[in-house]
Amino acid sequence: MKYMMFVCSDTEPDNDPTDLPDIHAWVAENDARGRRLTGDVLAPTSAATTVRVRKGELLVSEGPFAETTEVIVGFDLLDCADLDEAIEVARAHPMAREGRLELRPFADLSA
Repeated sequence: MKYMMFVCSDTEPDNDPTDLPDIHAWVAENDARGRRLTGDVLAPTSAATTVRVRKGELLVSEGPFAETTEVIVGFDLLDCADLDEAIEVARAHPMAREGRLELRPFADLSA
């Protein structure tokens, strides 16, 4: 099952003094196991452009859609057996402690 894992900043990171997991080791392990299909870091929100169409009119604005202190900073596309496995993969990601990770399955559009 495929999951989009949104990597987000958080205003309340974990302050546990133990070492954070190494992101390069996390990527290498999950790539090798075929659980991470792709992923990347996003440019800052100052580079964002929001596009909407309302009543046929194109509205383009600079910046993110919502004003917030917590933002999506990256993503990983996961392929896991089930949600439990996806949670275990996310749990080992450094941003599980420094930020937050949102796991969202892809919709089944064949139904």
